[in-house]
Amino acid sequence: MYLLDTNVLSHAIRRRPPPALVARLREHAATPLFTSCVCVMELRHGAMRRDEGGALWSRIERDVLTRVGILGIDPEIAIMAGDVMARLSATGRRIDVEDVLIGATALARGLTVVTNNLDHFRRIPRLTVEDWTA
Repeated sequence: MYLLDTNVLSHAIRRRPPPALVARLREHAATPLFTSCVCVMELRHGAMRRDEGGALWSRIERDVLTRVGILGIDPEIAIMAGDVMARLSATGRRIDVEDVLIGATALARGLTVVTNNLDHFRRIPRLTVEDWTA
């Protein structure tokens, strides 16, 4: 099962999404797909910064968020994220807190992160990462 990162969800709603992404989404149409509540926050932030933000947000809700399960952050994920952040800080390979929370959600739930931000997510030990846009 898969956890779709914000950038993948953003690509999916473009007028011309990457053909590789469209093919992979079709391939996994029967597979449960998830995203993190953190990704929802990032999508909302991005939409509301635009002049037509309300209309874009409505489209995101209708065309994207209704097709994925949205996973929250519970104490297990928060603790795991704290451990990941400490490990990354100790090695000088820090990443954004949002990416740590998304990665910890995937680890805790046994999911593969689908992203085109491979550099950040591959820093998280034991996390499985795929890029469906290439």
